[in-house]
Amino acid sequence: MSSSVRLFKDQKYHELKEQCIQQRQLFEDPEFPASDESLFYQSAPPRKVEWKRPKDLCEDPHLFVNGISSHDLHQGILGNCWFVAACSCLALRNSLWQQVIPDFKEQEWDPKNPQKYAGIFRFRFWCLGEWTEVVIDDLLPTIDGKLIYCHSNVKNEFWSALLEKAYAKLAGSYEALDGGSAADAIVDFTGAVAESIDLAQGKYGEIISEQMKLFEDLLKVHKRGGLISCSISASSGVPNEAETVMGLVIGHAYSVTAIRKLRLGERLLFSFNTEKLFMIRLRNPWGKREWNGAWSDNSEEWKKVSNSERKSLGLTLENDGEFWMTFEDWCKNFTDVDICRIVNTSYFSIHKTWEKKMMHGAWTKNSEPLLNRSGGCFDNKETFLQNPQYIFDVKKTEDKVLVSLQQEDRRKYKKERKGDNIPIGFEILKVEDNRRYRLHKLTVQERVATSLYINTRTVFLKRILKQGRYILIPTTYHPGIITKFILRLFTDVPSKLRELKADKPKMTCWNLLCGYPRRVTQIKVHSAEGLQVQDRSGGADPYVLIKCENQSTRSPVQHDTTSAIFDTQVIFYRKKTDSPIIVQVWNSNILCDQFLGQAVLTASPSDPREQQTLQLQGRGSRETVEVPGRITVRVFSSDDLVEL
Repeated sequence: MSSSVRLFKDQKYHELKEQCIQQRQLFEDPEFPASDESLFYQSAPPRKVEWKRPKDLCEDPHLFVNGISSHDLHQGILGNCWFVAACSCLALRNSLWQQVIPDFKEQEWDPKNPQKYAGIFRFRFWCLGEWTEVVIDDLLPTIDGKLIYCHSNVKNEFWSALLEKAYAKLAGSYEALDGGSAADAIVDFTGAVAESIDLAQGKYGEIISEQMKLFEDLLKVHKRGGLISCSISASSGVPNEAETVMGLVIGHAYSVTAIRKLRLGERLLFSFNTEKLFMIRLRNPWGKREWNGAWSDNSEEWKKVSNSERKSLGLTLENDGEFWMTFEDWCKNFTDVDICRIVNTSYFSIHKTWEKKMMHGAWTKNSEPLLNRSGGCFDNKETFLQNPQYIFDVKKTEDKVLVSLQQEDRRKYKKERKGDNIPIGFEILKVEDNRRYRLHKLTVQERVATSLYINTRTVFLKRILKQGRYILIPTTYHPGIITKFILRLFTDVPSKLRELKADKPKMTCWNLLCGYPRRVTQIKVHSAEGLQVQDRSGGADPYVLIKCENQSTRSPVQHDTTSAIFDTQVIFYRKKTDSPIIVQVWNSNILCDQFLGQAVLTASPSDPREQQTLQLQGRGSRETVEVPGRITVRVFSSDDLVEL
């Protein structure tokens, strides 16, 4: 975890605690008072709520009793099963919950030194890219002497109730936590990368091959410290929290607590093969009401599993809300899964490591088009490119790329009736290999990936991209909307992700001596065909070299062909408008590359902008002589440097 931690409301835990100990007072938080305004932003309490400290609720309070466990938690009267599911996931991983509850031993009650207790706690959440420390007092809302929100199944354990209070403070009130997403909470607890999958839409219950791919993916995520939750979305006419005939609760977040391949005796035939059964274990945050189908706690199937195998699976037959089911049944019965990947960026790991780049950004409005940064999605043709633009490079022949776009947490705006997530998404465009300034018009660029546009906090995309330069454009769905975001990009090799801010080359003192560009030209070399054979197998290894003034750009080599697809794009800012652009085709050799031919382009604004095929010619004294081969190009030129 980063050593720099932001202090929420600028409250310093150690200073406040020391002050309370010296004054022999218990901390009362002025920033989140024990009153109705901390509970509600629009509702009224059903009955009078009393705020009590743990020592008023039991004799021997503790943060943890017998350690931390996913069984510690029970949901209260809030509709925040998603928060409890996220806490259940968090409790499975020591390295993760110890980030959220820092110095937990120092925060624990110490019966031997009661004078050191000051009624103050601190928790850390990952908020829009930075760890944020939230300080709270230990006054908790109760009715009839019982906690009304998240609580432990052990009366004197308080970590979950205090964590929920800190999270409610961050959101503005307890009521702001009513109805949320387990994935959002897990991201706030861990900084993970969230991905949501619609199991029904992807037909995972029907297509076995897709089911298998998903199982292996989830198994890998779980093994590598990721957290997973799932739910069944309510269909029309079916209320949330209704129970299916199989004992599952609709509209309710379940945490995934284990994923296993179960080896079984040879007597049985199973859906995937005779040796292994693919299994998943879930937990209901209510701590009761379980799946009653195949492999439920008391089902016949378990009788065929040895005691040692049952023990290694941690099988319990109580109605504790935790249960196993086959992965196939899970795919058929659940509709949505949230996968939170802890992406490995360590250089000292045996597993695959990723190169990570993170950018903080914002959609902002300005009436001047060149300064506006809230242009809406791709459908808004006039304004789409008026969004923030981020450029990155794929250095390998092809690379798997993970992109996560996350908008700021809007729950804090619920009091102002503006707490809903904004529909967001992003586009990835393949652009010129040498582009360094903002894109103003779509001409030769290639649209290679579009995310979902959805009103979730995070939008995620996995793609394999070919070598080249790309622009990633995060957008709100509608233009003119203002909010902050973070963009995270994970690649196999460094991507040099950076924001494009300048619209054109900067005017400097050097330009006064050497001249300032007067024209911008874009060229796309699509292909070459009919090239001269260069080797005994009847092929060649061609590449193109595009020259303009003292600049040049070279494409990757295409192997064993005399008809090559290049799709190479370049852009030049030209000082000498009468100096032509030269596109040369070369053959790659071990010792010395061989010139195959060239085309000379005037590239003036009046030239045709359609795709054209040109005959290759010689160079030097032979530049008027035709040579074998043709190239297909498209050229755009403008004397307005911010047109292209």
